[in-house]
Amino acid sequence: MVVKVGIAKLGNIASGVMAELLLDERADREDMITFMATSGTKLQPEDIDRVVDNMKAWKPDFCVVVSPNGVLPGPKGAREALGAAGIPCVVITDDITTKKEEFEALKASDFGYIIMKGDAMIGARREFLDPVEMADYNGNLVKVLSLTGAFRKLQLALDAVVDQVKAGKSGKDLALPKIVMTSDKAVENEFTNAYAHAKARAAYEMAQSVAGINVKGCFMTKGHENYTPIVASAHEVMRQAMLLCEEAREIEKAADGVIRRPHKADGTIVEKTALISKPW
Repeated sequence: MVVKVGIAKLGNIASGVMAELLLDERADREDMITFMATSGTKLQPEDIDRVVDNMKAWKPDFCVVVSPNGVLPGPKGAREALGAAGIPCVVITDDITTKKEEFEALKASDFGYIIMKGDAMIGARREFLDPVEMADYNGNLVKVLSLTGAFRKLQLALDAVVDQVKAGKSGKDLALPKIVMTSDKAVENEFTNAYAHAKARAAYEMAQSVAGINVKGCFMTKGHENYTPIVASAHEVMRQAMLLCEEAREIEKAADGVIRRPHKADGTIVEKTALISKPW
């Protein structure tokens, strides 16, 4: 059977840029198909309703709902509407674990979730953030989430749901992921060299810290002469995290130890380390 995976992208976080691409990196899988509906940059009710309507019409086997601050009324309403239509949902969002009551409600629900703690809020001050700065920041963040292993864990969790559908499960019979992507979870089983592992872990910790800096700069500080240096510093932290990830990757490459886990056309995940070798 061909599994239909819906991606409902509401607003933007870095995980949303890559969600469906992680499942089919060469666009040659024959066992699944993806469809993305997006609200664009905003989380207005009419934009979210459009996404929900499109997703209901397509009737996926399960849906991934990606958004910043996944406990806001918009993202929450979207997954509840899809769930009411019989579509199982996995929520992917940035760190909402500090919102205790809302996070406990998500944990107790039937929805799956992957909380990407390193997918940090951007420094959204007009005096600092222009389109190039936005794209540069997201590029650095995508690299951090990729090279630390956070994206791999996200992909494996979604692939596990695909495999369940292929095995004949559906609806509430699906075991959906419930993951908080910490630094230890991200780097687990990703590196053959201990120093590369340590550098990647440090990078993820740095990425997690960026959200707090940007919250201070965007919401807690008045006067552009005060908040502009704060959000600029947050972006510098993310850049340094990206550079640490590149160092970790280069260590692994130098020892010919980069772990590669591509999909075969039937969705099977194979593995290799040596560059000049076949995955098995």
